Amino acid sequence: MNQDLLDGGWTLTAVADTLPPHLPAELADRLRTGVRARVPGTTHTDLLTAGLVPDPYLDRNEEELAWMKHVDWVYERPLSTPPPTVGERVDLVLEGVDTVATVRLDDDVLARTANMHRTYRVDLRDHLRPGGQTLRVELASALSYAQAEAARLGPRPMAYHQPFNMVRKMACSFGWDWGPDLQTAGLWRPVRVERWRVARLASVRPLVAVEPDGTGVVQVVVDVERSGLDGGQAPLVVTARVAGAEAVAEIDAGRSGATVRLEVPHAPLWWPVGHGAQPLHELQVELRAADRDAPAGPRGTGPVLGTWSRRIGLRTVELDTAPDEQGAAFTLRVNGRSVFVRGANWIPDDHLLTRITRGRLARRLDQALGAHLNLLRVWGGGIYESEDFYELCDERGLLVWQDFLLACAAYPQEQPLRDEIEAEAREHVARLTPHPSLVLWNGGNENLWGFRDWGWQARLEGRTWGEAYATELFPAVVAELDPTRPYVPNSPSSPGYDIRDVHPNDPDHGSHHQWEVWNRVDYTVYRDEVPRFCSEFGFQGPPTWATLERAVRAEDGSVAGKEHPTFLLHQKAEDGNGKLDRGMAPHLGVPDDFVDWLWAGQLNQARAVRYAIEHYRSWWPTTAGAIVWQLNDCWPVTSWAAVDGDGRLKPVWWALRSAFAERLVTVQPRDGREALVLVNDTPVLWKSTAVLERRSLAGRVLAHAELPLTVGAWSVGTFPVPPVLRTPDDPADEVLVVTLGRQRAVHTWVEDVDLALDPAPLDVRVHPVQDGYEVEVTARSLARDVTLLVDRLDPDATVDEALVTLTAGETTAFRVRTSVVLDPAALASAPVLRSANDVVVRAAHG
Repeated sequence: MNQDLLDGGWTLTAVADTLPPHLPAELADRLRTGVRARVPGTTHTDLLTAGLVPDPYLDRNEEELAWMKHVDWVYERPLSTPPPTVGERVDLVLEGVDTVATVRLDDDVLARTANMHRTYRVDLRDHLRPGGQTLRVELASALSYAQAEAARLGPRPMAYHQPFNMVRKMACSFGWDWGPDLQTAGLWRPVRVERWRVARLASVRPLVAVEPDGTGVVQVVVDVERSGLDGGQAPLVVTARVAGAEAVAEIDAGRSGATVRLEVPHAPLWWPVGHGAQPLHELQVELRAADRDAPAGPRGTGPVLGTWSRRIGLRTVELDTAPDEQGAAFTLRVNGRSVFVRGANWIPDDHLLTRITRGRLARRLDQALGAHLNLLRVWGGGIYESEDFYELCDERGLLVWQDFLLACAAYPQEQPLRDEIEAEAREHVARLTPHPSLVLWNGGNENLWGFRDWGWQARLEGRTWGEAYATELFPAVVAELDPTRPYVPNSPSSPGYDIRDVHPNDPDHGSHHQWEVWNRVDYTVYRDEVPRFCSEFGFQGPPTWATLERAVRAEDGSVAGKEHPTFLLHQKAEDGNGKLDRGMAPHLGVPDDFVDWLWAGQLNQARAVRYAIEHYRSWWPTTAGAIVWQLNDCWPVTSWAAVDGDGRLKPVWWALRSAFAERLVTVQPRDGREALVLVNDTPVLWKSTAVLERRSLAGRVLAHAELPLTVGAWSVGTFPVPPVLRTPDDPADEVLVVTLGRQRAVHTWVEDVDLALDPAPLDVRVHPVQDGYEVEVTARSLARDVTLLVDRLDPDATVDEALVTLTAGETTAFRVRTSVVLDPAALASAPVLRSANDVVVRAAHG
């Protein structure tokens, strides 16, 4: 097979009569005459490169570019592809068209598209002419198309005001409560011409199993497309190789597929991070024409027609959803071992998708590993991610929960949407089978819950809403194409139960989303339920200062204040700032000063998430997983993310790192009393002596106890706190400190606003070192969540620790890495050096 990648030579023009009249004449003229374009690319990236539009992520530029979603566009380039020779096929392959398009070669219509989530392949044999031709991709406004479909089919309920559920375009393209409304258009994945003969490998699906005796079995399901030309119905031979095993199968004349079985004795198992190694093996598949003159049996000695290779891992996966005395489980098992899921939800890492590189994904996934995550959930309002994403997860042992792309809306089951959804599902289920990291298919996000609780039923008036996708279509596709992986109908859902009998968000059955916290109630309510699996929960916090300073600015160039229109444009949640204030008030107070408010918002986000995770983990194995919303951002915004839109770690990332550590010490309520809970998510027995002390904030030991404790591998141990340590004499001036080797918990009996915290409890010394600075901090009194916000001094600076609580007399050292000369005094004081102490006192008393 020969391939010609069509990445250059493109011109982008706007369809003149769709341009708005308010555009400057010079810009409108340039758009009519055309600009140089790059494929993969989008209208936004091409116009940015040409310098014709401002960066939509900066300040209020998102509003300035709203006109682009109403415009029709044309991508055009010359195509000089010779007509096919005898017996040759020539195909045009478009891996990603965003979204509603007519594809033409000169005046011939090659294809009409309305789905950015699928690949289109067009046979060019009857369309090629000698000499040059013109390839045109005419892109209509996806919003206009969706609005027309809503009028034709009747509206369906959805979470936002634009009908993203009527067109197969990334749902969050239309704006979300953390993302911009930009609605890109373009050729967002590669375009190429392929020339081939006889047959080609249409898909290869390695279905992996491990036998009880440890033999790895790979059933390699090969589908071929025949050319339909001379020799196109001939017998074919498929050869597959992996880990020293090789097997051959013949595809008889006229047939379109075969299965090759490979066996790997004593298979080295692929494990999630923290549970073992991640050995990957190159699976190679070769398609040849059969040698007609060879002896009996398959003989692949003819010419090579196609090759395919991917790295695979040998492992098993299952999801236990069995009923029990509490309800129904939701426990993931890999290689027969139950795994507590330490997860985060994943959204597209840049709203402008073509800017996402393998290197950028690697950095983000390493940040996930650094926070001790073992799973990412690819959320259903985004995209099916690139091969880079899944390959990088395979290498790191990061499990992937993959949503089908339906989110927060009722989806029509009428045509053409129904066939489009099936086509994309079939393509991606088949495409992703090689990846051992992929362990679960999920039928969509909050659609079943929406039908039950969000007033949809009356508004639907009997119209279809997508239930058949979740309960019929998707499970059938997974069962047919990838029966090795479990499927669940939605997140949240109660698998095995009709949504009319058991609520899809019932915490006792299956997966659960906890959004009462953040939206309506205080984060202490997390402890009011013990879900079987919490696949969404979270709390908002502002991005880092350096990100705000770059992208969220007032007219004078300073960082926009919390009520400034620019700040509010980058705060997409309904009443987001109000919820931040109400969330802070009972714990930290609400500072008036904007700089203090930012720190308090970031700290309260970290506190809320840490509180939830420690609670969920303390109930293993009843609660079998926690997937926080969310790991990453797609632009600069106040959001639930742990890594902000510029890739910087927010304080909540450090909370994840602490709360998801393999070994965790936490104090939790049990039967109305404090209990010591030890979480041991390792293969090694945890045997140690816990030192428990009730101390004054000034450091005086008021009571002491030592408890020898043992917790088994992959287990949780719960132990009563001795009575002398449970009841403080003065709750405002005392803490309970529990130490087990390097692990520690500091428990208070009242919130920080009611603690007698010293507002300035720290002595600080700064030492220059080879690659930055060491900041040594000593506490004279209890210092809560000490953090260095080093990006305030250098946007590229990093620090090795944050949210460190020190009792009186304790010292810790922060390592700051920077290539910039910093002011030591600035490193040693606010607004760089922060703690809960300084913001709480100002909020409560200042």
